[in-house]
Amino acid sequence: MAKVTSKDGTLIAYEKSGSGFRVILVDGALCSRDFGPMPKLSALLSEHFTVINYDRRGRNESGDTQPYAAEREIEDIAALIEEAGGSAYVYGISSGAALSLAAAARGINIPKLALYEPPFEVPGITDGAPKDMLPQLKTMVAEDRRGDAVKYFMKVVGVPSFGIFMMTLLPIWKKLKAVAHTLPYDITILDGFALPEDRARAIKVPTLIAGGTKTLERIKLSVKRLSELIPDNQFKMLEGQTHNVSAKALAPVLIEFFKG
Repeated sequence: MAKVTSKDGTLIAYEKSGSGFRVILVDGALCSRDFGPMPKLSALLSEHFTVINYDRRGRNESGDTQPYAAEREIEDIAALIEEAGGSAYVYGISSGAALSLAAAARGINIPKLALYEPPFEVPGITDGAPKDMLPQLKTMVAEDRRGDAVKYFMKVVGVPSFGIFMMTLLPIWKKLKAVAHTLPYDITILDGFALPEDRARAIKVPTLIAGGTKTLERIKLSVKRLSELIPDNQFKMLEGQTHNVSAKALAPVLIEFFKG
Protein backbone atom coordinates (compact mmCIF):
# COMPACT_ATOMS: atom_id res chain seq x y z
CA MET A 1 0.00 0.00 0.00
CA ALA A 2 1.22 3.50 -0.90
CA LYS A 3 -0.22 6.99 -0.47
CA VAL A 4 -0.40 10.04 -2.68
CA THR A 5 -1.09 13.58 -1.49
CA SER A 6 -4.14 15.21 -3.06
CA LYS A 7 -4.32 18.94 -3.79
CA ASP A 8 -5.87 19.78 -0.40
CA GLY A 9 -3.24 17.75 1.48
CA THR A 10 -5.38 14.64 2.00
CA LEU A 11 -3.48 11.37 1.83
CA ILE A 12 -5.09 8.89 -0.56
CA ALA A 13 -4.17 5.22 -0.10
CA TYR A 14 -3.72 3.01 -3.13
CA GLU A 15 -2.11 -0.18 -4.31
CA LYS A 16 -0.63 -0.95 -7.69
CA SER A 17 -0.44 -4.31 -9.43
CA GLY A 18 0.40 -5.69 -12.86
CA SER A 19 2.24 -4.01 -15.73
CA GLY A 20 1.37 -2.07 -18.85
CA PHE A 21 -0.67 1.10 -19.31
CA ARG A 22 -2.32 2.41 -16.15
CA VAL A 23 -5.97 1.79 -15.24
CA ILE A 24 -7.50 3.49 -12.20
CA LEU A 25 -10.51 1.81 -10.56
CA VAL A 26 -13.12 4.08 -8.95
CA ASP A 27 -15.47 2.45 -6.45
CA GLY A 28 -19.14 3.11 -5.82
CA ALA A 29 -20.76 3.62 -2.42
CA LEU A 30 -19.55 1.74 0.68
CA CYS A 31 -16.64 -0.01 -1.07
CA SER A 32 -12.87 0.30 -0.86
CA ARG A 33 -9.77 -1.20 -2.42
CA ASP A 34 -10.03 -4.32 -0.24
CA PHE A 35 -13.80 -4.59 0.09
CA GLY A 36 -16.32 -4.78 -2.74
CA PRO A 37 -15.96 -5.59 -6.45
CA MET A 38 -12.55 -4.07 -7.16
CA PRO A 39 -10.17 -6.69 -5.66
CA LYS A 40 -11.44 -9.43 -8.01
CA LEU A 41 -11.57 -7.06 -10.97
CA SER A 42 -8.08 -5.75 -10.21
CA ALA A 43 -6.67 -9.27 -10.21
CA LEU A 44 -8.14 -9.97 -13.66
CA LEU A 45 -7.10 -6.65 -15.20
CA SER A 46 -3.57 -6.74 -13.77
CA GLU A 47 -2.72 -9.51 -16.22
CA HIS A 48 -2.93 -6.84 -18.95
CA PHE A 49 -2.46 -3.42 -17.29
CA THR A 50 -0.92 -1.63 -14.36
CA VAL A 51 -3.97 -1.41 -12.10
CA ILE A 52 -4.34 1.30 -9.47
CA ASN A 53 -6.96 0.40 -6.89
CA TYR A 54 -7.50 3.11 -4.28
CA ASP A 55 -9.54 4.03 -1.22
CA ARG A 56 -11.82 6.94 -1.96
CA ARG A 57 -11.46 9.66 0.66
CA GLY A 58 -12.96 8.83 4.03
CA ARG A 59 -12.66 5.09 3.41
CA ASN A 60 -10.26 2.50 4.78
CA GLU A 61 -6.76 4.09 4.90
CA SER A 62 -7.42 7.34 3.00
CA GLY A 63 -7.81 10.67 4.77
CA ASP A 64 -11.01 12.66 5.07
CA THR A 65 -10.20 16.36 5.16
CA GLN A 66 -13.25 18.53 5.82
CA PRO A 67 -15.31 20.22 4.52
CA TYR A 68 -16.21 17.70 1.86
CA ALA A 69 -16.76 18.73 -1.76
CA ALA A 70 -17.10 16.60 -4.88
CA GLU A 71 -14.29 18.65 -6.44
CA ARG A 72 -11.88 17.20 -3.86
CA GLU A 73 -12.56 13.68 -5.17
CA ILE A 74 -11.83 14.82 -8.71
CA GLU A 75 -8.53 16.18 -7.39
CA ASP A 76 -7.84 12.78 -5.80
CA ILE A 77 -8.14 11.11 -9.21
CA ALA A 78 -5.92 13.80 -10.74
CA ALA A 79 -3.28 13.17 -8.06
CA LEU A 80 -3.35 9.43 -8.72
CA ILE A 81 -2.98 10.02 -12.47
CA GLU A 82 -0.05 12.35 -11.89
CA GLU A 83 1.56 9.80 -9.59
CA ALA A 84 1.03 7.11 -12.24
CA GLY A 85 2.91 9.06 -14.90
CA GLY A 86 0.55 11.75 -16.12
CA SER A 87 -2.18 9.76 -17.86
CA ALA A 88 -4.34 6.73 -17.11
CA TYR A 89 -7.48 4.99 -18.24
CA VAL A 90 -10.30 5.21 -15.69
CA TYR A 91 -13.08 2.75 -14.87
CA GLY A 92 -15.85 3.71 -12.46
CA ILE A 93 -18.93 1.90 -11.19
CA SER A 94 -22.19 3.38 -9.83
CA SER A 95 -21.44 6.66 -8.00
CA GLY A 96 -17.80 6.03 -8.92
CA ALA A 97 -18.88 6.14 -12.56
CA ALA A 98 -20.53 9.51 -11.94
CA LEU A 99 -17.30 10.71 -10.33
CA SER A 100 -15.22 9.36 -13.23
CA LEU A 101 -17.49 11.12 -15.71
CA ALA A 102 -17.00 14.42 -13.84
CA ALA A 103 -13.23 13.95 -13.81
CA ALA A 104 -13.09 13.27 -17.56
CA ALA A 105 -15.31 16.27 -18.29
CA ARG A 106 -12.90 18.44 -16.28
CA GLY A 107 -10.18 17.66 -18.83
CA ILE A 108 -7.95 15.47 -16.67
CA ASN A 109 -5.64 13.31 -18.80
CA ILE A 110 -7.86 10.23 -19.16
CA PRO A 111 -7.33 8.79 -22.68
CA LYS A 112 -10.16 6.26 -22.27
CA LEU A 113 -13.10 6.18 -19.87
CA ALA A 114 -15.27 3.21 -18.87
CA LEU A 115 -18.53 3.60 -16.91
CA TYR A 116 -20.75 0.92 -15.41
CA GLU A 117 -24.26 1.98 -14.44
CA PRO A 118 -23.96 5.51 -13.04
CA PRO A 119 -27.35 5.72 -11.24
CA PHE A 120 -28.62 8.92 -12.81
CA GLU A 121 -32.29 9.56 -13.49
CA VAL A 122 -33.68 10.64 -16.84
CA PRO A 123 -36.59 13.09 -17.19
CA GLY A 124 -39.97 11.47 -16.65
CA ILE A 125 -38.77 8.84 -14.20
CA THR A 126 -40.79 9.15 -11.00
CA ASP A 127 -39.65 6.18 -8.91
CA GLY A 128 -36.14 7.44 -8.24
CA ALA A 129 -34.35 8.63 -5.11
CA PRO A 130 -36.14 10.77 -2.52
CA LYS A 131 -35.44 14.49 -2.93
CA ASP A 132 -34.40 14.73 0.72
CA MET A 133 -32.00 11.79 0.59
CA LEU A 134 -28.88 13.90 1.20
CA PRO A 135 -30.14 15.75 4.32
CA GLN A 136 -31.59 12.50 5.66
CA LEU A 137 -28.23 10.77 5.39
CA LYS A 138 -26.36 13.75 6.83
CA THR A 139 -28.66 13.74 9.85
CA MET A 140 -28.19 10.02 10.46
CA VAL A 141 -24.41 10.35 10.19
CA ALA A 142 -24.35 13.40 12.50
CA GLU A 143 -26.35 11.42 15.08
CA ASP A 144 -23.98 8.45 14.70
CA ARG A 145 -26.81 6.27 13.41
CA ARG A 146 -24.54 4.48 10.98
CA GLY A 147 -26.63 1.35 10.72
CA ASP A 148 -29.74 3.40 9.98
CA ALA A 149 -27.87 5.30 7.27
CA VAL A 150 -26.79 2.07 5.56
CA LYS A 151 -30.30 0.59 5.80
CA TYR A 152 -31.86 3.76 4.38
CA PHE A 153 -29.39 3.85 1.49
CA MET A 154 -29.89 0.16 0.73
CA LYS A 155 -33.66 0.56 0.69
CA VAL A 156 -33.49 3.51 -1.71
CA VAL A 157 -31.23 1.68 -4.16
CA GLY A 158 -33.60 -1.28 -4.27
CA VAL A 159 -32.23 -3.90 -1.87
CA PRO A 160 -35.18 -5.95 -0.52
CA SER A 161 -35.93 -5.64 3.21
CA PHE A 162 -35.09 -9.31 3.77
CA GLY A 163 -31.73 -8.81 2.05
CA ILE A 164 -30.93 -5.85 4.29
CA PHE A 165 -31.91 -7.86 7.37
CA MET A 166 -29.63 -10.72 6.33
CA MET A 167 -26.73 -8.31 5.87
CA THR A 168 -27.10 -7.12 9.46
CA LEU A 169 -26.39 -10.68 10.61
CA LEU A 170 -23.18 -11.06 8.63
CA PRO A 171 -19.60 -9.80 9.21
CA ILE A 172 -20.09 -7.52 6.17
CA TRP A 173 -22.37 -5.29 8.25
CA LYS A 174 -19.50 -4.00 10.38
CA LYS A 175 -17.59 -3.00 7.24
CA LEU A 176 -20.60 -1.22 5.78
CA LYS A 177 -21.19 0.77 8.96
CA ALA A 178 -17.50 1.74 9.08
CA VAL A 179 -17.87 3.77 5.87
CA ALA A 180 -21.48 4.94 6.37
CA HIS A 181 -20.24 8.51 6.92
CA THR A 182 -19.21 8.63 3.25
CA LEU A 183 -22.70 7.95 1.90
CA PRO A 184 -23.48 11.71 1.75
CA TYR A 185 -20.36 12.07 -0.41
CA ASP A 186 -21.78 9.71 -3.03
CA ILE A 187 -25.12 11.51 -3.04
CA THR A 188 -23.32 14.87 -3.35
CA ILE A 189 -21.45 13.58 -6.40
CA LEU A 190 -24.74 12.48 -7.97
CA ASP A 191 -26.08 16.03 -7.40
CA GLY A 192 -29.76 15.22 -7.17
CA PHE A 193 -29.40 12.20 -9.46
CA ALA A 194 -30.29 14.23 -12.57
CA LEU A 195 -28.39 12.97 -15.59
CA PRO A 196 -25.75 15.66 -16.39
CA GLU A 197 -26.38 16.00 -20.10
CA ASP A 198 -24.01 18.93 -20.69
CA ARG A 199 -21.22 17.10 -18.88
CA ALA A 200 -21.83 13.98 -20.97
CA ARG A 201 -21.69 15.96 -24.22
CA ALA A 202 -18.39 17.49 -23.07
CA ILE A 203 -16.56 14.14 -22.94
CA LYS A 204 -13.89 14.17 -25.63
CA VAL A 205 -12.35 10.72 -25.17
CA PRO A 206 -13.47 7.22 -26.22
CA THR A 207 -15.92 5.97 -23.61
CA LEU A 208 -17.38 2.58 -22.77
CA ILE A 209 -20.88 2.75 -21.29
CA ALA A 210 -22.04 -0.55 -19.83
CA GLY A 211 -24.97 -1.95 -17.89
CA GLY A 212 -26.60 -5.25 -17.05
CA THR A 213 -29.68 -6.72 -18.69
CA LYS A 214 -31.14 -7.62 -15.27
CA THR A 215 -30.56 -4.28 -13.58
CA LEU A 216 -33.24 -1.74 -12.56
CA GLU A 217 -35.19 -0.25 -15.45
CA ARG A 218 -34.34 3.32 -14.47
CA ILE A 219 -30.62 2.50 -14.61
CA LYS A 220 -31.04 0.88 -18.03
CA LEU A 221 -32.65 4.11 -19.20
CA SER A 222 -29.78 6.12 -17.69
CA VAL A 223 -26.99 4.23 -19.45
CA LYS A 224 -28.92 4.23 -22.72
CA ARG A 225 -29.37 8.00 -22.50
CA LEU A 226 -25.66 8.47 -21.77
CA SER A 227 -24.86 6.51 -24.93
CA GLU A 228 -26.92 9.02 -26.89
CA LEU A 229 -25.04 11.98 -25.41
CA ILE A 230 -21.35 11.05 -25.20
CA PRO A 231 -19.93 11.64 -28.70
CA ASP A 232 -17.43 8.75 -29.01
CA ASN A 233 -18.78 5.76 -27.13
CA GLN A 234 -19.34 2.03 -27.14
CA PHE A 235 -22.56 0.85 -25.50
CA LYS A 236 -22.79 -2.66 -24.06
CA MET A 237 -25.45 -4.41 -21.99
CA LEU A 238 -23.99 -7.46 -20.25
CA GLU A 239 -26.30 -10.44 -20.39
CA GLY A 240 -27.63 -11.58 -17.02
CA GLN A 241 -25.81 -8.91 -15.03
CA THR A 242 -27.24 -6.60 -12.37
CA HIS A 243 -25.81 -3.51 -10.64
CA ASN A 244 -23.64 -5.98 -8.71
CA VAL A 245 -21.74 -6.96 -11.84
CA SER A 246 -19.52 -10.04 -11.92
CA ALA A 247 -15.81 -9.31 -12.35
CA LYS A 248 -15.53 -12.32 -14.68
CA ALA A 249 -18.28 -10.90 -16.91
CA LEU A 250 -16.94 -7.36 -16.87
CA ALA A 251 -13.17 -7.84 -17.15
CA PRO A 252 -13.11 -9.14 -20.78
CA VAL A 253 -15.24 -6.17 -21.87
CA LEU A 254 -12.89 -3.69 -20.19
CA ILE A 255 -9.79 -5.42 -21.55
CA GLU A 256 -11.13 -5.36 -25.11
CA PHE A 257 -12.11 -1.69 -24.82
CA PHE A 258 -8.90 -0.45 -23.23
CA LYS A 259 -6.72 -2.46 -25.63
CA GLY A 260 -8.80 -1.67 -28.71
